[in-house]
Amino acid sequence: MTSAWMGTVKFTRHLNFAVAFFIFFFACSISSQAAGVLSQDDKNCLECHSQEKFEKPMAEGEMLSLHIPGKDFAASVHNAVGCTGCHADIDLKKHPQTSKKKITLRSHSMAMVQVCKDCHDDKFKLYEGSIHATLLRDGNEAAPLCSDCHSPHSIRKDTASAPMAEVSCRQCHTPIYKAYAESVHGQIRGKPEGGHAPLCPDCHKAHEVTAASTGNQLKDACLGCHTNALAVHKTWLPNTDRHFEAVSCPACHAPTAKRRVNLRLYDSIAQERVAEKQGVPQFESRARSADSKGLGLDALALQSLLKEFNREGSEGKTILRGRLEVSTGAEAHQLAPKARAIKECDSCHREGAAPFQTVTISIVSPDGRPLHYGAQKEVLNSATSVDSVGGFYAIGGTRIKLLDVLFVLTLLAGIGIPLGHMTLKWLFRRYLRQIEAERQATQPQADSQASSGDNSTSPTKS
Repeated sequence: MTSAWMGTVKFTRHLNFAVAFFIFFFACSISSQAAGVLSQDDKNCLECHSQEKFEKPMAEGEMLSLHIPGKDFAASVHNAVGCTGCHADIDLKKHPQTSKKKITLRSHSMAMVQVCKDCHDDKFKLYEGSIHATLLRDGNEAAPLCSDCHSPHSIRKDTASAPMAEVSCRQCHTPIYKAYAESVHGQIRGKPEGGHAPLCPDCHKAHEVTAASTGNQLKDACLGCHTNALAVHKTWLPNTDRHFEAVSCPACHAPTAKRRVNLRLYDSIAQERVAEKQGVPQFESRARSADSKGLGLDALALQSLLKEFNREGSEGKTILRGRLEVSTGAEAHQLAPKARAIKECDSCHREGAAPFQTVTISIVSPDGRPLHYGAQKEVLNSATSVDSVGGFYAIGGTRIKLLDVLFVLTLLAGIGIPLGHMTLKWLFRRYLRQIEAERQATQPQADSQASSGDNSTSPTKS
């Protein structure tokens, strides 16, 4: 081996060692960062901000907590950004400085939203289309902002898949969260070993939160996981497609919930639910105007309400579409194991069935949530709503007497018309045969008379 070749080998070995050392050092640096190592600048900030009960007075007597647990921040995804990444407006040379102008906690949170937007613009765009952002634009002081759901100093990866007890939704939606925690989903999710079950963001999305109770969002959310549900139901449930269209999943899978018939205002031309116009709420006022006695809409009042909505478009544009639902959002989350689901047909298809004792009329509000107004259960017997409840109908099995009458009339017409046609046809043929028989019976006599007449008029021979 030549010395030049040996030198090349040694150089290569040293180069490989250097590269390996660099990769190892870089990996250790990343590992240290992931393990929660704070920068010196951040440590300087935490000398004050790690103190318990470190607060700042705000407007209206409110107090802003300035306490930041060092370990939580070190383990958060914002550790890599550091304090100055979000608080670039603070001049450390003049900090802390007392501001003469005090703002509310809400105003402070709204100002910090813009800081979040600088890095998370994609999530912010999703948020802008959510029901939360709609509430915010309407001036709702309870509408959640970024910091209401995400503690900026302790946020970690995969927040959406956090333990059930750490879900931020529970802060505002306590009754729904309690219902979920006791449901089959919550019981699976709450097991010590954990389990695969949907959490709030799985059905409602994390940032583009929509009202699941309108449209097909609720059904789509269920079928997103239970992909074979339709096929399984077809093995035992008659007219499965109609049930899936006219009956919500919780109506059967939340057996303890109170159910109702909801007649939804529907645009037959656009093929979508009717929604209130932004800034022009009319549903409530029109419903109250039609329901002058405040007893709930009756058949005539319901017809009057439909006429009011049809004034804005072509005649018959706004119709009703019936759906069997549970009464509240909390009840929609009280899902039980499938063995306890309602399967008995007479739960609905019998006279006096509980779901048909409560009736509401609904429209979609500008923020996406449904608005309901009570109606008398007798409206289900009216011609105004008969088309909308066809999906619930079983002969003699509901309180919708008009449908029973129409069915019997249709049945009689279906049987009577063919029978009447056959009877008339038989009678007509019998009449024709009788006429033919009489003709044949009189034919010989007519021929004889014709023959006699010919003989009497024939000329005599000379």
